[in-house]
Amino acid sequence: MQRESRWLGPSGPARTPLIPSISAARWLLVLVVAAGVYFFYGFAVPVLAALVIGFASWPLYRRLLERVGGNTTIAATVAIVLIVTFLVLPIVFAVTYTTGEVREWVAWAVHANRSGAPTPQWIIALPFAGPYLDELWTKYIGSPGSMGEVIQAVSGANIGNIYRAILAAGGGAFHLLLTLLFMLIALFFVYRDGSAFSRQIDMLGERILPNRWERISRVVPATISSTVMGMTLIAIGEGIVLGVAYWIAGVPSPVTLGVLTGIMALIPGGAPLSFTLVSVYLLASGSHIAGVGLFVWGTVELFIVDKTLRPKLVGGPIKLPFLPTFFGLVGGVKTMGFLGLFIGPVLMALIVAIWREWMHEVRDAEAGPQVMIDEQAPPGSRAAE
Repeated sequence: MQRESRWLGPSGPARTPLIPSISAARWLLVLVVAAGVYFFYGFAVPVLAALVIGFASWPLYRRLLERVGGNTTIAATVAIVLIVTFLVLPIVFAVTYTTGEVREWVAWAVHANRSGAPTPQWIIALPFAGPYLDELWTKYIGSPGSMGEVIQAVSGANIGNIYRAILAAGGGAFHLLLTLLFMLIALFFVYRDGSAFSRQIDMLGERILPNRWERISRVVPATISSTVMGMTLIAIGEGIVLGVAYWIAGVPSPVTLGVLTGIMALIPGGAPLSFTLVSVYLLASGSHIAGVGLFVWGTVELFIVDKTLRPKLVGGPIKLPFLPTFFGLVGGVKTMGFLGLFIGPVLMALIVAIWREWMHEVRDAEAGPQVMIDEQAPPGSRAAE
């Protein structure tokens, strides 16, 4: 039988390959994965965020899937619409409220620049720094037209920096919008094809970690779900409770301060820092009863949350210590921005979960032979009995 001629010259006799076919396939797989990581690195953050949200909301999605008769496409579409509504409505409310606050602040600034504004009494009453701050206020804000001169001088000398800052802020907002869009697209496919993908992951995990995968496959989803849902519920709850306390205490802009407190509650120590600063403001402004009451209210609320709700909600089977939680938050925010507040602690919880599973297996392996020795007594001891 005559062989067909090749494009790059005549074919030679069969030879022994330099690299075995299995090794070549493995190296080809490594190269393909490395190329995929290199080209799709920019989508890592939205994909990770979609996976985290999908894991956290999977029990709710299963209920929704049962309601729509098992149609994954319809269930995924409804879930995305609900998530968009959950995201868009608070953002619209926050933007509307912030716009009103900024409008009031601009009106006050225009009035202060036209006729001057006296130094608030709570600034004058501040210990040590009160007289110095009073002098600065009188110089730059208290005199008519002084605020406009300061703004003109600062903007004229730093017009380039202000322009670049505006461009950077616009670019950051556009990048955040694209990240949210890609996250929603990835989340749709996580919902629609999550069951099939999880079965493939189980098959691969059982091949790679046959002795550990059964335990890890139960711990990981529970850890992700409880961490994300627990942090979110606690942050929302503390923002609402302390926001109501701000309103009762007569603090200006209680809604804005409540939202900021809720965001700060995602960070260890953020909530107590928030209500402590507001309490100091109330004390300095002369509202001593309101300041002390707010501080006591926040302390009691924080104690109840940390001792009862947080251990049950956050971490699930994995109770994260303070240091891994702090490093997860800081590292997540540094590398992934706002979404890192959730992704960082989740990754740290997974690392701690896998580490503890391995330590548990090491202890079992070390204790196993000792148990066997104790159970099988030597023949001499049996004869003595």
